[in-house]
Amino acid sequence: MSPSLRSRGLQDNKKGLVICQNKALELGVPSLIGSADFPFRGCPDITYVPYTGSLMGVGDMISQQLVERRGLQQHQAGRTLTMVSLGCGFVGPVVGGWYKVLDHLIPGTTKVHALKKMLLDQGGFAPCFLGCFLPLVGILNGMSAQDNWAKLKRDYPDALITNYYLWPAVQLANFYLVPLHYRLAVVQCVAIVWNSYLSWKAHQF
Repeated sequence: MSPSLRSRGLQDNKKGLVICQNKALELGVPSLIGSADFPFRGCPDITYVPYTGSLMGVGDMISQQLVERRGLQQHQAGRTLTMVSLGCGFVGPVVGGWYKVLDHLIPGTTKVHALKKMLLDQGGFAPCFLGCFLPLVGILNGMSAQDNWAKLKRDYPDALITNYYLWPAVQLANFYLVPLHYRLAVVQCVAIVWNSYLSWKAHQF
């Protein structure tokens, strides 16, 4: 890909991320963040999976209705269900499990510990996660292996770079300020913006 096309793609990604962020704020995402621990009280390990799936679905609805402006008649319900399924079957278990592993690898809650966790999360986990998530969406959408691989090569670099616009600062605060059992809740509330972007990016054909 030429530098000019890559630059244009990154500008589109930043624009798409900003649009998703603004639309999520209009819908009151801060109020969700303020009550993020509600469904986790008492049994966080059980509830974070459907909670993640629900927020993945919300992100897709924001993407379709407020970013892509499909309208209710053109809304792709199957696509929303796909994102909910990915949230319940992949994102929730994988990310929730990763936070436990990360806390075991780097115990402690000081600023230095939080920085180490963020660097390992964003340097190791995030690239692998995106590399699995994007092909999974393609598989669930019935794409052939060849088309899926071509789409991954096209979208992965831009998605990873866009990830670094949002997540390092969020994760640094998350690892330093938020208890382990509530980290996925906080992340998924912030991730309504990211989920909207991912849904938009993953369904560009």
